[in-house]
Amino acid sequence: MKKKENFNAGNFKADRIGSYFKAEWGVLAAVTISGLIYNLGLLAGPWFEGLMTGCLVDILGGRKGFYDMLTLVLAYVIATGIVQASRYIKRFYVRRFANNVNRRMKQVLYGSLVRKSRQEINEEGVGNVMTKAILDVDDCAEGMRKFTTEVFDTGVALLAYMGMLLWYDWRLAIISLLFPPVSYVAAEKMKVVVQRTGVAYKKQSGVLSDATLDRASNAITYRVFGCEEERREDYENKLSAYEKAAVKANIWNTMMTPLYRVISMVGVIFIIYFGGKNVLGDGWKLWDIAAFTTFLSCFTKLSVKSSKAAKLFNAVHKAQVSWKRIKPLMKSESTEADREADNGTRINRVGELEVDNLGFGYPNVPDNEKIFEGISFKAEKGQIIGVTGPVACGKSTLGKTFLCEYPYDGSIRVDGRELAQLDAKDRAGLVGYLGHDTELFADTIRNNILLGDNSDVDVLLREVCFDGEVADMENGADTMVGTGGVRLSGGQAQRLALARTICHKKPIMVLDDPFSALDKNTEKQVYDNLRSRSGETIVFLISHRLYMFPNMDKVIWLEKGRAEIGTHAELMSRVPEYARLYNDQKGGSADEA
Repeated sequence: MKKKENFNAGNFKADRIGSYFKAEWGVLAAVTISGLIYNLGLLAGPWFEGLMTGCLVDILGGRKGFYDMLTLVLAYVIATGIVQASRYIKRFYVRRFANNVNRRMKQVLYGSLVRKSRQEINEEGVGNVMTKAILDVDDCAEGMRKFTTEVFDTGVALLAYMGMLLWYDWRLAIISLLFPPVSYVAAEKMKVVVQRTGVAYKKQSGVLSDATLDRASNAITYRVFGCEEERREDYENKLSAYEKAAVKANIWNTMMTPLYRVISMVGVIFIIYFGGKNVLGDGWKLWDIAAFTTFLSCFTKLSVKSSKAAKLFNAVHKAQVSWKRIKPLMKSESTEADREADNGTRINRVGELEVDNLGFGYPNVPDNEKIFEGISFKAEKGQIIGVTGPVACGKSTLGKTFLCEYPYDGSIRVDGRELAQLDAKDRAGLVGYLGHDTELFADTIRNNILLGDNSDVDVLLREVCFDGEVADMENGADTMVGTGGVRLSGGQAQRLALARTICHKKPIMVLDDPFSALDKNTEKQVYDNLRSRSGETIVFLISHRLYMFPNMDKVIWLEKGRAEIGTHAELMSRVPEYARLYNDQKGGSADEA
C-alpha cells in the first residue's frame, strides 16, 4: 500500500482548531519571521514619503538639489524591494499553511464519512454531506488563512503605525485613534447577522446539491414518465432560494467594508486641524511639512488596515459557522488503534464463523416486522456459501447484516467474538462487501482496482476474465472509466468492481449478485478463479443464478423470513422450490430466475 499521511501523530486532536496550528508550527515560523520583516518594514513607507515631501520643499527653496532627492528615492526603492520580498515569502507560506490545513481537515472528514453508514448519509442528504466535505472545510481553512495573514498584515502593522503616531504627537494620536475601534465594534455587532445568513446559505447549498444529484441521476426516468417539467420547476425554485441566500450572505460581507473604512478615517479631520496648527507653530508639537506628511500617511495606512481587521471579523464568523457544522465529524482515529494495526494485532483472519438464531428488521418498521429470523449455521475459512431465494426474500439484507450498519437479533460470532461488539476498524478489516451498485470512480481502471495498493493489476484482471477487453482499450488499464463507470458495459463494470474486491480481500467476503451481467462460461471461469483464491476466506455468494451452486460448500435458501441450510444435494431433496428453480435454469427455460 502507498504510505498514508499520519494525521494522528503526537497529541493532534482533529476537533480542536488549535491542533491544526500546532501541527503546522514549521510553516508558521516562516510566516512569523517574514511577516515581522514585512510589517515592520511598512513603516519605511510613511517615513520616506515624509522625507521626500520635505526634500521637495527644500529643493523648491534652493536648500537641496536633485541628487538629494535621488538618494532618497533609491533608498526608498531598496527598502520597498526588501519589504515586498518579505511579503511574497509570507504569503507563500500562509498559502501553504492553508492548503495543509485544508488537506488535513478533508482527510479527517473523509475518514469520518467512510465510517458512517449509507443510511446515515442518505438521511442527512448526500448534497448536505458534500457541502460539509467541500465548502465548509474550504471556508474553515480560508478563515484560518485570513486570520493568520491579518495577525501580521493588520495586528503587527497596526501596533507599528500606532507606535509611530504616538511618537510624533501622542495627544493627536489618541484623538485620531478613537475612531478605528468603532469599526471593530460595528463588525462585532454584525456577527449575528453574518452567522445567520451564513447558516441559511449553507443549508440552501446542500439542498441545491441534493436536487442537482437527483436531477442528473434520474433524468431519463423523469423524461420517460413525463415528470421532467415538474422536476425542472422544482429545481428552479431551489436554485432561486439558493441565489437569494447567497446574496444575503455575501451582501453583509461586501457592503460593510466601505462603512468600516469611513468610520476609521474620521480622524483625518482632526489631523488636518491640529496637525496644521503644529506646522504653523502654535500646536502641541513643532512640525515641519515632512512630519505632517508622515503622520497623515501613517494614519491613512492605519485606517485602511483597521477596516481590513473589521472585515476579518466577518470572515472568522463565517468560518465559525462552517466549523460548527463539521466539528461533530472531525474525529480522528485513535493513535493506540493505529499502533495496534501497525503491530499486526488487529484481527485479520478468521478460523470459524458461527451464526446463531440470526434475525433482522429495519428500525422504525411498524409492528417490528422481521425480514428474516432464526438463521443458524457455521462456516470455516476456505468455504464458499451460496445464498439464494425468491425475489425480495432478504438475500441482500442478509449480506448487509455482516456490515453491522443496523442492530441485528441473535449472534454473529467470529472465532468466539461477537461481530457487532468489535471495534469499527476491526470489522472494516474483517468484512469485504460488493453490492449491486459497483460504485466506480471517475478514474482509470487501474486506480479503481488498486486504490493505492501496489498489486499487479494484470493478474487481477485475469482473475475476473477482464484482461483481454482491457488490453483492447485505447490506454489499457489506464483507460478512464468515466463517472460511475459510464464508459463500461454492465458486465465490465461488474468485473472491475469484483477485481477491486479481490485485490482488497478480507477474511469474510460478501458478494451480492457478482455474476448477474456475465454469460455462463465467463461466470464459470470467474467462479473457478475465486475458488482458487478463497483458501483463507469465507465467501458468501448471493445470487439468483444457480449454475455454480452444486460446487459450493453450503447453500442458504431464504423464503418467507425463514432459511433452509445444507449442501446443494440436500436442498435439492428437501426444498422443492429450490429444486424447481435449479432445474429450470439448468434446462435453459429460465436463464433469469
